[in-house]
Amino acid sequence: MNKILTLLLLTLSLIKVYGQELNAQFVVNADLVNQTNQQIFETLERSLNEFINMQPWSSQNFFPQEKITCSFVLNLSSYNASKFEGTLQIQSQRTIYDSNYDSPLLNFLDKDISFTYQEFQPLFFSPASYESNLVSLISFYVYIIMGINADSLQLKGGDAYFEQAQRIVNLSQQGGALGWKQNDSNRNRFWLSDTIRSNTFREYREALYIYHRKGLDLMTKNLLEAKNNIISALLPLENLYDRRPNAMLLQMFFDAKADEIVNFFSDGPEVDFDRTLKMLKKIAPFYQPQWKQIK
Repeated sequence: MNKILTLLLLTLSLIKVYGQELNAQFVVNADLVNQTNQQIFETLERSLNEFINMQPWSSQNFFPQEKITCSFVLNLSSYNASKFEGTLQIQSQRTIYDSNYDSPLLNFLDKDISFTYQEFQPLFFSPASYESNLVSLISFYVYIIMGINADSLQLKGGDAYFEQAQRIVNLSQQGGALGWKQNDSNRNRFWLSDTIRSNTFREYREALYIYHRKGLDLMTKNLLEAKNNIISALLPLENLYDRRPNAMLLQMFFDAKADEIVNFFSDGPEVDFDRTLKMLKKIAPFYQPQWKQIK
């Protein structure tokens, strides 16, 4: 019986799952909201977790172990008559080949979060139509997460996901909420979608691929080569900085990667890192304390 059970579990682990590409955790933090009845926030949190994790977001087949680990933290600042306002922190990770290490891919804060939601309101995503600002917000970041993850596995592998994110931007502009139009701010969903698809910022996506597929994925086999390949991924980012020194994609890259870069180059076989370190101090000056830790 034990052998049969073991075989059954092994078989189930090898079955690809249609859709359900994400292993997501959504947290609603309402500590700043003066509301005695917390039930609405608990219902919202449960509904969003089910929406993200049960909705098929593509036609791709995923093994259970291939699901993308990600998290959403909604920090509410206001709630009144079914209208919610706050910020949304979005993070995602990618498991590195032949290891139990999860590398951060995305760490992004959206400050323009507002939507209406009635308790127990059903959430549906339609690729070709606008349903609600809440559905658009979550769906947009799901496709950004999937696109960045795909880019880390294959050069420009995220094209289809980023195109769907752009469609969501276009459809959501009719809703009138902040964050979907270029004039709303210089760091919002419109600009995230626009820049990540633009050839002007191509080094960001190229860096994602080389850094992960030719760098981190190699670290258990040849750590020295992995380090040199990561240097090769980082150096071209200076070209992006020289063209667009305030590019949000540069900040987004180092928001996710700064601590990892420090840890990776502070141990193991030594490489010539002087030029790269000088470049990092130039293009990511906000992380000077981290760069000083690299010896």
